[in-house]
Amino acid sequence: MDFFGSIPWLLIFTSLAKTIFLVFLVVLPMVSYTVYAERRVSALIQDRLGPNRTGFPLTLLGFKKDFSPFLGGLGQPIADAVKFLLKEDLTPGHVNKPYFWLAPALAMMPAIVTLSAVPFGSELFGYKMVVADINVGLLFMFAISSVSVYGIVLAGWSSNSKYPFLGGIRSTSQMISYELCMGLSAVPVLLVTGSTGLSKIVNYQVEHGWLLAPFTDGGLQLREVLLIIPIFIAFITFTISMFAETNRLPFDLPESETELVAGYHTEYSSMKFALFFLGEYTAMIAGSALVVVLFLGGWHVPFIPDGSHGAIFGLINIATFFGKVALLLICFIWVRWTLPRFRYDQLMKLGWLYLFEIALVNIFITAGILAYTK
Repeated sequence: MDFFGSIPWLLIFTSLAKTIFLVFLVVLPMVSYTVYAERRVSALIQDRLGPNRTGFPLTLLGFKKDFSPFLGGLGQPIADAVKFLLKEDLTPGHVNKPYFWLAPALAMMPAIVTLSAVPFGSELFGYKMVVADINVGLLFMFAISSVSVYGIVLAGWSSNSKYPFLGGIRSTSQMISYELCMGLSAVPVLLVTGSTGLSKIVNYQVEHGWLLAPFTDGGLQLREVLLIIPIFIAFITFTISMFAETNRLPFDLPESETELVAGYHTEYSSMKFALFFLGEYTAMIAGSALVVVLFLGGWHVPFIPDGSHGAIFGLINIATFFGKVALLLICFIWVRWTLPRFRYDQLMKLGWLYLFEIALVNIFITAGILAYTK
């Protein structure tokens, strides 16, 4: 009885509730409709229609007409999910089956786990809107997100096919290269805020203005003015590295349909393929959330109090956070359908000869400004 009495049941229950809300009620629907948004935005860019027919089949329930809200097509993600669930799960005979089955889970789970350290709101009913408020949240996200490369490498190797193998090799060198750039790009943020905890980084921006827009606290100090350029450089290098880490165009060399069919997931079908798909878009959401937390003030809105002043403000903070994430996801989509794919030598040259040096010099510039204005 003493053992069960010492268990923090309230903490477990609230953490479970926040996890269910974040993963099943926000992230997975957000993934589905990000795919839909990508198809519609790409259609607009290319002067096409995109998915505009699939609605909700209410005639199956006895109604006279199906429901297709707005321009139609909003039921497309649901139809796609049903399709993935019902398609035949084919495992080719030449693959290494245990690793072939393990790879999709390794590609999907790290992206979801990293979201547990992201503060997606201030407070709601007295509880912090973060699943795991740890002091090393940024390091935790970097450490866990790097595990996803194992899923891609295993998929490429276990498929026993040349195109997936080439995709896995490309992904390995690409992620190692750009993880270094991404980590160095975040150092100026740590120097300015003095913490690796994501909640503390957001709280610093609430008090001193967003790092990318320091005037949001109502004024500007000399230090904030001098830091605008180094922080902007850190933002650019971090965002470019995030594109490379999520294998998005112009950095999608591991998939590269025109060269490698579908890259590391060529041999996959049904829900195994869907897990790679979900993992990519969940990683986009996690990356966008990290950019929002580090540079755009997280859940903060100027002149609007946090959730400690009432539940309505807590809900506004949550909506603000995911609104910022949605805007960054639109940028991901816009860039994909605007820029051509890099050659592989260009990708490596950009990472090692430009972004690495820029991020490293930017650390010394930031440190010099902080020492001068101390």
